[in-house]
Amino acid sequence: MNKIFDDLATIFSKNGFSLYMIGSTSRDYLLNKEIFDYDFVSDATPLDIKKFLDTDKLDTTFQKFGTLKYKYLDKKIDIVTLRKEEDYQDSRHPNKIIFINNIEEDYLRRDFTINAIYIDKNYKIIDPSNGYLDLKNRKLKFIKDPLTSIKEDPLRILRAYRFIKEYNLSIDDEVLKILKENEFLLNNLNEAKIKEEKQKYAEVLKRCTTN
Repeated sequence: MNKIFDDLATIFSKNGFSLYMIGSTSRDYLLNKEIFDYDFVSDATPLDIKKFLDTDKLDTTFQKFGTLKYKYLDKKIDIVTLRKEEDYQDSRHPNKIIFINNIEEDYLRRDFTINAIYIDKNYKIIDPSNGYLDLKNRKLKFIKDPLTSIKEDPLRILRAYRFIKEYNLSIDDEVLKILKENEFLLNNLNEAKIKEEKQKYAEVLKRCTTN
């Protein structure tokens, strides 16, 4: 059990909304690893959330994209509204975001199966792309066609390398070839985003060396 998730999931539930672990939070929880990043998703929109969470502790910079940052128990928490995205044209950001209230559509916008493992307030696993099985089998798989997914957001190339290292994953040779052949697409990205991802990789290497 995780106090941060339990507390916030209870608050969301009392206000008529659901909260789920997602991404690295659900992965690390399932692997019994220490949780460093808190990533949650909800059917509540940013406007909904601002009605019941302490606004003094909310960072609403990216609320139009459905993303809020919240500080709770001295931890920084990302809370993202369930959504679907359409028409990627600048190699990272979708032209259209639609807030939704179901996981069945939300997971389709995600990159890897291990990134689409939802855990609800009762710790029930909701796993539309069989990501938990891939996690247990140490496999990195794209949800959609790998090349399509990379063209939508080339940062996924670096994220793939980080996940392979962090979780000791294997990847199909053909998919690895696609990653390497399309590294030039990283030139289309903001340098700050690449720097941020490389910093995350460095932190993974440090943890791997320490453990």
